[in-house]
Amino acid sequence: MWEVRSPSFWRAVFAEFFATMIYVFFGLGASLRWGVGPLNVLQVALAFGLAAATLVQVLGHVSGAHVNPAVTFAFLVGAQLSLLRAAFYMVAQVLGGVAGAAVLYGLTPAAIRGNLALNTSAALGQGATTVEIFLTLQFVLCFFATYDERHNGRVGSVALAIGFSLALGHLFGMYYTGAGMNPARSFAPAAITRNFSNHWVYWVGPILGATLAGLLYDFVLCPRMRGLAERLAILKGEQVAEGQAPPEPPEEPMELKTQAL
Repeated sequence: MWEVRSPSFWRAVFAEFFATMIYVFFGLGASLRWGVGPLNVLQVALAFGLAAATLVQVLGHVSGAHVNPAVTFAFLVGAQLSLLRAAFYMVAQVLGGVAGAAVLYGLTPAAIRGNLALNTSAALGQGATTVEIFLTLQFVLCFFATYDERHNGRVGSVALAIGFSLALGHLFGMYYTGAGMNPARSFAPAAITRNFSNHWVYWVGPILGATLAGLLYDFVLCPRMRGLAERLAILKGEQVAEGQAPPEPPEEPMELKTQAL
């Protein structure tokens, strides 16, 4: 439980809340229809992709900038962060998404906001879920590969790679499911508009896709040589995973500092 006593832990949790709020605000805002005619899919894809790239660049060193409960769950499955941190991250992401959607709803004229870019699916049931699985699978694989600290010779921008991967998912998925890929993004407009029709698809699909990506990367494509005991220690917060901030040492009492001087 050392994490809850660490200021870096709470900075990371707040960063996830703030980043998801910004992501949803700009992403949904770019997805609204301000004129007649079909929605510009390229505009939506670029908006979400650029928002993700910007947030990874700005906050990646603070929290990892997951900005997505599915991504956080995948890192949890791979034992790359503790269960406590994952739980706080996911709650912060969902609340941040709702906050971003609420601000956008309040700023947008009623004639424009409509359903607030609510995810809807042209495919139903298993078909929509399968699409969401594939969309999230490729995105989380990109996340794992670009964040892998073992790649000392990696080239290019981590932020841009993640942004491009997210844009790719939108360019394909917008026609099928609206390209959820992120339960917090899908939940936010559903909560504001109180429309949860087929909403389960946008949780089950991304979570399954992210889980498959995490298992595929960490156990098949680029295995991490860890024993069960080490993985359990990381999940319990007893051991620091790679890329996770270590506990900050307690500050010395003022009287001891004075004596030392």
